[in-house]
Amino acid sequence: MAQRVLIVEDEANIAESLSFLLERDGFDVVTLSDGASAMDKLNALRPSAVVLDVMLPNRSGFDLLSDIRSSSDLAALPVLMLTAKGQARDRERAMELGANAFVTKPFSNTDIVEKVRALVAGDQG
Repeated sequence: MAQRVLIVEDEANIAESLSFLLERDGFDVVTLSDGASAMDKLNALRPSAVVLDVMLPNRSGFDLLSDIRSSSDLAALPVLMLTAKGQARDRERAMELGANAFVTKPFSNTDIVEKVRALVAGDQG
């Protein structure tokens, strides 16, 4: 059975691109475009990893990451933060909140796939 990855990304072209790359690499991919329903989806799906955009409608990726880390059921879920905001303070905040990896847009296709593979395999970063 393929490892499931949830992508929470509001830019349709980026979500589609990520989905294509990860499916081509053998992952089962589910996408969401809104932060508000992400926790319900995470609890229902129990993915192997999540790719989480920082800037989302209705609930930020930082808020979601904080919720994930506070959830007894999801606390160990590997999270890759993805954002167009590459400032050092965003990376620091993501890591302080418990992100396992951080990638800025535009991203390298190979880099994203390798990071998700490593997270699913249990390698941090």
